[in-house]
Amino acid sequence: MKQRKNFLPTDRPIYTLQMDLEKRLKNPKFRKEWEDSETEAQLACKLIEARLKKHLSQRDLAKKVGTSQAAIARIEGMNANPSLSLLKRISTALGGKLQISF
Repeated sequence: MKQRKNFLPTDRPIYTLQMDLEKRLKNPKFRKEWEDSETEAQLACKLIEARLKKHLSQRDLAKKVGTSQAAIARIEGMNANPSLSLLKRISTALGGKLQISF
């Protein structure tokens, strides 16, 4: 059986996402935006994690919540400012409890 050739250049350094982020975080404006989006990022990650754990698609979750698939997608994509009421409904639909801390 023929062995496949490695098409990646071996003489070029690998540039990772972590390396790019570290470089970008040196820019004060970018750092502020990054830090300001922390809450949305945590919400998105927790929602995606909980939804996948229940084996639900965005559409399935939206039906259980009484909202649109697009609304779920916007929250997961960090492009929404969901109401507390919507977050409670999502939490209930996922069999969880909404917790807020400061």
